[in-house]
Amino acid sequence: MIGGFRALFAAVMLALGALIATPATAGVLQCVPFARQVSGIELYGNAHSWWSQAEGRYDRGHEPRVGAVLAFSSSRAMPVGHVAMVSKVVSDREVLLTHANWSYRGGIERNVRAIDVSPNNDWTDVRVWYGPIGKLGLRSNPARGFIYAHAPRDEAAGVQFASADRATAGADAARGAY
Repeated sequence: MIGGFRALFAAVMLALGALIATPATAGVLQCVPFARQVSGIELYGNAHSWWSQAEGRYDRGHEPRVGAVLAFSSSRAMPVGHVAMVSKVVSDREVLLTHANWSYRGGIERNVRAIDVSPNNDWTDVRVWYGPIGKLGLRSNPARGFIYAHAPRDEAAGVQFASADRATAGADAARGAY
């Protein structure tokens, strides 16, 4: 009887300890913070907003590249969209993705297969590996394209302009300042 009571007491204390140690904000791992962490792309908000947020901040396109984030559109099945990082390019129509909260609530999946099934070969319609069935998902998912991890190139950033003040130009030249 005492052994059973001790076991029950230990179980209750363990459960209470877990409740106390877990912050109120703890929850299920979502795709957005995971994609931000693994890709380095600093965008926030729901996944379906990443494509428009990236405009002017990151290059975007329809060519898969390692480290890029594939931005899925919102749909009936995915009302807030989805984001996943490309971990390997297999071909122009197949990649491996690393992402969170796809096959399993809060789960992380690494190097899962995704294929482009869009009619124009532009990654706007994608089928992704789905763990519970052990193969590509039965439905395709609308996507916007890839957001590339580096900031967009500013063509003027490499150009420097200089001006000379006529009053100090002679003195600078005499000192060898040029």
